[in-house]
Amino acid sequence: MDIGCLETVVANSAYVSARGSMDANAAQTMRDRKMRAKLKLPNITQCEYLKEKIELGFQSLCIKQPIGKRLFQQFLEDTEEFRPAVNFLKDIEGYNTAEENCRIQKAQKSVNTYLDSASKQFCSFLEEKAIMRVKEDAKNGHHDLFKESEELVLAHLENHALERYKESIFFLRFLQFKWLEAQTVTEDWFLDFRVLGKGGFGEVYASQMKATGKMYANKRLNKKRLKKRNGYEGAIVEKRILAKVHSRFIVMLAYAFQTKTDLCLVMTIMNGGDLRYHIYDVDLQSPGFSEERAVFYTAQIICGLEHLHQNRIIYRDLKPENVLLDDAGHVRLSDMGLAVELPEGQAKTKGYAGTPGFMAPELLKGDEYDWSVDYFTLGVTLYEMIAAKGPFRSRGEKASWIRHLFRIQELSMPRTLMM
Repeated sequence: MDIGCLETVVANSAYVSARGSMDANAAQTMRDRKMRAKLKLPNITQCEYLKEKIELGFQSLCIKQPIGKRLFQQFLEDTEEFRPAVNFLKDIEGYNTAEENCRIQKAQKSVNTYLDSASKQFCSFLEEKAIMRVKEDAKNGHHDLFKESEELVLAHLENHALERYKESIFFLRFLQFKWLEAQTVTEDWFLDFRVLGKGGFGEVYASQMKATGKMYANKRLNKKRLKKRNGYEGAIVEKRILAKVHSRFIVMLAYAFQTKTDLCLVMTIMNGGDLRYHIYDVDLQSPGFSEERAVFYTAQIICGLEHLHQNRIIYRDLKPENVLLDDAGHVRLSDMGLAVELPEGQAKTKGYAGTPGFMAPELLKGDEYDWSVDYFTLGVTLYEMIAAKGPFRSRGEKASWIRHLFRIQELSMPRTLMM
């Protein structure tokens, strides 16, 4: 009997069973009670010291941190004075993410609800000139109608709601979550199932959090391999960047810990495989994607890249292998080991990093570069999605693709200049 094969079958069966039992009732029974007890929120007296340790600025406290943003919204919804403002922000977000054919209707609804003085939810704190500009732009069919209004709403909340939020029960609950977030997590909290993938520094396991029953991808980086191949810096960079960014188009870091042998990054599990697999291995007779499917993936990749760029991060390693799909068919960027952060005040950086065949010319030549190199790799990735091969195979193909790439960069220029 092939023992290795048998172990694989057992691991796969256990993994499928764990995934299949994630309905509400089954998940409740699978949770480890002892581990679950460790997730209990502490008494507020244990958390008050955090007021002196965490950043309490508006952007950090109320916008960038997901739990902070959620609790701040709950405070606003609970306070009648600020309810129109938070509802307006939610509708602006709905407008920005709506399909093109729904935007006009949503825009008009928001104008009538929040910018009409006769409405019960009229945002009276907005400047009259800003209101008139929105109404005029709405008549002319302009896009990004509410960008100025959103900035004014946030400024109003920062000036009038922030201090009251810090005195509320919602802020105390935020401190409780921050205390819980700082508690030590070890490998005892997780149960590893099958190997999802292997890399140069270790393996990625399907892993279950015992306290909640939720499934994650546990990236275990072997310390000996990291030391031998000088990979520690890349691992620390990846951990720091994943902890900093919060986007539905980038894998999220849930936990990080170390064992005697491994550094472990516990992240969003992506069960759909990577784009390279779907390009080449799903349909062997006709590899590649239709233009419509490629556009769908590219739009989501751009959303992930823009979030990185807004945080002054250059990805540098965009390629089909690093774009993962979830159960619903949406994509997220992964593997931030080669990413780099630009310090405040620094517009460009230097350094050789990336994958041959995807790297931008200025990076190959050793010139300085900024996040525009990510749009070059996006162009190469888009070409491969459609053609099922790299663009630089012959001189003729290369010349044709470079002309097309300049067109892509031209279309992207307004976005990159906004960063």
